[in-house]
Amino acid sequence: MQEHIDKFLRYLEFEKGVSAHTLRAYRKDLKVFSGAVNTPPENIDVIDVRGFIAGQIKQGLNKTTVGRRLSSIRSFFKFLYREGFIRSNPAKLVSNPKMQKLLPRFLSVDDVFSLVEQPEGIGFLPARDRAILELLYSSGLRVSELSGLNTDEVNTKEHLVKVRGKGKKERIVPVGTKAMDVLKTYLIERFLLKSKEKALFLNRLGTRLTDRGVRRIVVKYAKRMAMNTRVGPHVLRHTFASHLLQGGADLRVIQELLGHSSLSTTQKYTHLDITHLMDIYDKAHPLARGNGKKK
Repeated sequence: MQEHIDKFLRYLEFEKGVSAHTLRAYRKDLKVFSGAVNTPPENIDVIDVRGFIAGQIKQGLNKTTVGRRLSSIRSFFKFLYREGFIRSNPAKLVSNPKMQKLLPRFLSVDDVFSLVEQPEGIGFLPARDRAILELLYSSGLRVSELSGLNTDEVNTKEHLVKVRGKGKKERIVPVGTKAMDVLKTYLIERFLLKSKEKALFLNRLGTRLTDRGVRRIVVKYAKRMAMNTRVGPHVLRHTFASHLLQGGADLRVIQELLGHSSLSTTQKYTHLDITHLMDIYDKAHPLARGNGKKK
């Protein structure tokens, strides 16, 4: 089976252009599956796939992880079927495990404003960290999109950045005035390094800052604030979208800004906004608190 898995991974990397993070997830999921089933792909049937999924759940794995693994297996067999290696997709009819719908975490306006002001001091590193935090919140970029930015993709006059999203799809995203001012300050510090690297955000060695490096920066400043919830780059992306929706932005606009291919992916923020509104209602409405006086 490993030969077929390698072909599938090459297809994902070179034809679909998936990120390194996504590629690692597929590789891990299929390695677990092939180790458990240990059968050539052409001999695997729906019972084998269902048995594997049931076994994963029985082992106590998170249902989100199990669902992702099933998705990886489906994509793998879909590829094999399309390429003529198998006669049917044995994972096609296997149902996803029922999962609790979790709303995305997001920060309050006060918390996010405090977070972006955490980097203190002057010089390259504080300026870089402030720019990263401001840009993540201002434009809702994925961590891979931010780390993949190059200097020539920043338009300081028009307050725009060109990002490459999933599948290497490009989109233009606006940058707020505050974030652009901070980014300009960083660009001056970056220029003083006289680096020939085309990457926008650099590490201490003067090379491109990785996704992991960006996450460490966000987590470091969030910990300084002693937040109860774990905060990373994706929480700032959720915060960006949630605050836009609460401010009256159209869902289609938010979809375009986030680079979602499907509106259904963006619609989770409507549930989040309803939760926010209900929370306000419960706190503000006399009858909602159960202490309203009967006439």
